[in-house]
Amino acid sequence: MTSPEVSPSGPALRVALVASARFPIREPFAGGLEAHTWQLATGLAARGHEVHVYAGAGSDPILDVRGLRPLPALSAAARQDVSMPAEYFLAEHHAYLGLMLGLALDTGYDVVHNNSLHYLPIAMADAVPAPVLTTLHTPPTPWLESALDISRDRGLTFAAVSRHTARMWAHCVPDAHVVPNGVDLELWRPGPGGGPPLWFGRVAPEKGPVPAILAARAAGTGLLLAGPCPDRDFFRAEVEPLLGAGVDYVGHLDHLALARLVGESSVAVITPCWDEPYGLVVAEALACGTPVAAFARGALPELVDADSGLLVEPGDIDALADAIKTVATLDRAAVRRRAEELCSVERMVEGYEHLYRAVVG
Repeated sequence: MTSPEVSPSGPALRVALVASARFPIREPFAGGLEAHTWQLATGLAARGHEVHVYAGAGSDPILDVRGLRPLPALSAAARQDVSMPAEYFLAEHHAYLGLMLGLALDTGYDVVHNNSLHYLPIAMADAVPAPVLTTLHTPPTPWLESALDISRDRGLTFAAVSRHTARMWAHCVPDAHVVPNGVDLELWRPGPGGGPPLWFGRVAPEKGPVPAILAARAAGTGLLLAGPCPDRDFFRAEVEPLLGAGVDYVGHLDHLALARLVGESSVAVITPCWDEPYGLVVAEALACGTPVAAFARGALPELVDADSGLLVEPGDIDALADAIKTVATLDRAAVRRRAEELCSVERMVEGYEHLYRAVVG
């Protein structure tokens, strides 16, 4: 994926962008990681860089995708092995092993940017001729920490999506650069507000749709919910029984439809039940001028200030209900300005571009 323009900061670079193998990079995105990868790839290409995205099958054809190797058909004898790991695990291992072995023989890249959550791009980075930059999108995991132990002295470079995430990794990655995620401010445009509050994101326990519903009911405002449902059992058991009487699930929307809905909402209710590494939904809400009522977890205090929303103690449903009513009166133009200051995709792309040039030397 490339553009005839040359970046204003220097010559164009040839970038291998390693993405998730589990989900394709296309709309409607499975999650924030896939949306981030798409934004970064298209943003780099717009600045004149040649970007090859290594991702799962079915990704957006606008990206220059080099498909990750699928798992071959296993013999009946192999499948009888009682120690065989879960097939998705084996498929991801096979895909990234094939990728890293291929990159080890490829001298054409200036930089390899590991934007995945897999351990092999870290563990095998020393075999790759180009410098490897890894973005830390999550709290530490056993697989990634063990890969770091293998490659500890090999000059790897790391970026974190927030100061919070950098602190979480500081015990084993003491010098991660912070490059906050960004959103397309032309897509996520200010809207009129006035509609029901909205909760949006992946409908999963750690994202907290249930406390959002309970708070909206306590506030008497109603609530719309939007997003993918990767865990149908959770949705049926925990979320579906709470729907009705002003609380409605509107489905998994593409970004254009979702941006319109966010802009029409009076408040974005954001209720992480884990320490959110960044909080892309916060940035998207701010870009639409929609004030945020949220739990103060993870990186959210880095994004939300008094002019753009209100953060409350995690799990405090009554305080969140009050916050939903309070922030609906905030100036939507001031909320949008917060996004323009902190959350633009251009700022993110420039941050990575500077890091690429630093590691290329």
